Amino acid sequence: MHKITLALALGFPAPLLAQDVLSVPEGCTAEVTVQQKDCTVSHHFTCEADEEGSRRRADFDLDGLTYAGLIDSETQWVESYRPFSNTTDRLVQSKDPASFTNLVAEGEDSFDFTTESTNGTVTRYIGSDQLTGETVEIDNVVLDRTEYEVRAFSETGELLWKSAGREFIQQDWRTFLGGVSTVSSGEEDSDIEVTEDSSPVDFIFPGEPGFLSLTPIHGCAVQSISFVPESGR
Repeated sequence: MHKITLALALGFPAPLLAQDVLSVPEGCTAEVTVQQKDCTVSHHFTCEADEEGSRRRADFDLDGLTYAGLIDSETQWVESYRPFSNTTDRLVQSKDPASFTNLVAEGEDSFDFTTESTNGTVTRYIGSDQLTGETVEIDNVVLDRTEYEVRAFSETGELLWKSAGREFIQQDWRTFLGGVSTVSSGEEDSDIEVTEDSSPVDFIFPGEPGFLSLTPIHGCAVQSISFVPESGR
């Protein structure tokens, strides 16, 4: 049994876990559980108290919660919480707001925004997403492939890390899903580079076995060292 309280992570006053199943708070609706290739299971849900079109996600590995986040209707990173550092990043400025609408309509979208962490750290993210034109079907869900690149900078303009890769979007859900990504540290000649595959394998909906399960089932025998950026959608 996972003994984790998600009150801080998800912004709600009550524990959300019962045995090995995620129990979302009152006023929230769980929509889909996604089992991923990287020994992670993600739960997507919406809450009445959030702005219209907003979506929440909570990720778990074998040790418990690894990430909890909130995006708006255009997939901007509104809030991200990571238990490893016990910090929450919140959107504070968007010079070029991410736009899911533009991505679908035009085939590409750029973004430039800044977040501030509860530890006082200010980070600027500059990047872009592009549709590749490829459509795939995974577990009876139709997805569009994307390519992305993003760089994270400190408040003084120092490059902290960079990432590039291929992800997926689901147009009806207006959300991104993980794929193959390569993350490296800021130094141009750095040999610190990690590639991971968080592509979806199973989509589990309400009433189906495994819905809201906290136990990941794919890729858990593979051990890897991860360099994980401190934000995400």
